[in-house]
Amino acid sequence: MKRKQLFEFEDQSWFPGFLRNYLTDFLQFISNQFDIYKNVTPLLSELVKKEGNNTIIDLASGGGGGLYRLSNRLQEEHRGLKIILTDYYPNLKAFEYVHKQSNLFSYETQSIDARKVPNHLKGVRTQFLSLHHFREEDAVQILQNAVDSKSPIALFESQERNVPSVLAMLFSPINVLLMTPFIKPFSIGRIIFTYLIPLVPLFVMLDGILSALRTYTIPEMNELISRVNGYENFEWKVGRQKSGPAGILYLIGSPK
Repeated sequence: MKRKQLFEFEDQSWFPGFLRNYLTDFLQFISNQFDIYKNVTPLLSELVKKEGNNTIIDLASGGGGGLYRLSNRLQEEHRGLKIILTDYYPNLKAFEYVHKQSNLFSYETQSIDARKVPNHLKGVRTQFLSLHHFREEDAVQILQNAVDSKSPIALFESQERNVPSVLAMLFSPINVLLMTPFIKPFSIGRIIFTYLIPLVPLFVMLDGILSALRTYTIPEMNELISRVNGYENFEWKVGRQKSGPAGILYLIGSPK
């Protein structure tokens, strides 16, 4: 299938913030409950070791990002590990909850644009299930900003642009209905908009299908890299890591 930019509802400025938070809370719960990023731990650990300052700047963290389960393994190898959560639309309740669960985590309260990361945020940059949100020119800008600031970057996608990923999202409302009672922090609003007014399962399905159609393939990721000025000053790795029944696509870059 050819990549289509389309749009996702949660990306829109007019989309209600509380609904966006419920959607990102669900995605964060799924990624950590099923530890879907477990097998990329060595890739990320190698990058942190190479960078040397034991700090991860997580961009587009949504409801807390995919790092909560990963952090337990990473801190075994990297003493003094720090993880800073950021987002263009920061879900502060979710960030605060993750911070309370683990003092490895802190967060930025202001909006952080992954294309223009402030200079005070230094460390390995990560993105989990968010690269597909960006148009090609914006994705290139994310990589360009990392290269310009000599910051290592690791981007991970847990779905692909194929029929199985689209079909899986058609059944996602069932997962939302089954798992919502276990999502923390508890919210009566989440219950209302999942069971009484089922907007959350609807938008999880719609945005999930659109996400799959927007996901970059491995050749397309390599094409993005080739458009970065000075890309030859970085070492790049692009591929697929086996994880459960599917796989995790990754794009990793670090200064030579």
